[in-house]
Amino acid sequence: MYHTRHKGTHYEAGYKWGNLLFQHGNIISNQHTFVITEERKEFAKLCVPIYQKYYPEILEEIKGIADGQRDSYEDLCVFLLSMYCFEFTNHCTCFAFKNNEQIILGRNSDFLVSLEKLYMNCIYKLNDVYAFNGNTTAFVQIEDGINEHGLAIGLTFVYPKIRKAGFNAGMLGRYLLEKCTITDEALQKLREIPIASQQTLTIADENGEIVVVECNSERMEVIYPNEDGNFVATANNFNSEEMKEYRNPQIDDWKSDERYKVAFRTLTENRNNFSFNLAKDILSGKYGFMCQYDRKADADTVWSVIYELKNKKIFRVEGNPSRKMFKEDKRFKL
Repeated sequence: MYHTRHKGTHYEAGYKWGNLLFQHGNIISNQHTFVITEERKEFAKLCVPIYQKYYPEILEEIKGIADGQRDSYEDLCVFLLSMYCFEFTNHCTCFAFKNNEQIILGRNSDFLVSLEKLYMNCIYKLNDVYAFNGNTTAFVQIEDGINEHGLAIGLTFVYPKIRKAGFNAGMLGRYLLEKCTITDEALQKLREIPIASQQTLTIADENGEIVVVECNSERMEVIYPNEDGNFVATANNFNSEEMKEYRNPQIDDWKSDERYKVAFRTLTENRNNFSFNLAKDILSGKYGFMCQYDRKADADTVWSVIYELKNKKIFRVEGNPSRKMFKEDKRFKL
């Protein structure tokens, strides 16, 4: 897992990182995952004005990366703005719970073993937005993280049955971390901005407000904890009755329903015993299938993270949590 730090303006941060890669002979557009098609070009053209209206800074960062790479800004926009909107191979599990002592958001990121050396942990401290510590299988976009105000967010991706010009999943995570301080503020932002892809967002703040948001370009449903549960859970599918019509049962979602049921059942059965160790054991697969993939099939949990909001701590495994230990990341002060 690469560890990067970014500061200054969005453009300066982008240029510095793009140029650093260039100086080491790493050209983003030469990677086999860099896919540009005519369909994606047309889709990205429709998305650009939306980012110009709601999040122009992120376009400046992409421009900085392109300039640092001595490469095409337009192609980089196509690659990044269309991501998660056509197909995906990311599979994740996320949950959040609270009691009198702790507020925890936990997430496993399941992805391709062949790319695991490219995944990133990023600390962003940019001008005029909130600082955050986050993780991603891509770049610019963020899949889980926590910002300086103790707002934590985790994404799970849902196969793109429908799409429309707007923010994709990874951009939503990044935007909310940079712009919001509490869960209610994040919900308000989500109601305001156009959404392109299908995803869930697990959101928790240091006040103990926890939700799962299931959303796409047509609809947004907010799932709150039930009265006695004080937890939420999700994987790579929609579970609310209102969103089930957008599921895609034909695709391989890496046992998404099973992972969701394991997390939900375990949290239900242990609702009076929430703890850091419980979160760690769920993510590590001790209560049922969660991360027990066959690496020979190019699939594995490539990182696992626990954000402990009340105590302002971050714990991460850079690899599969059933084989490696969680370690506290003390570099980012909340």
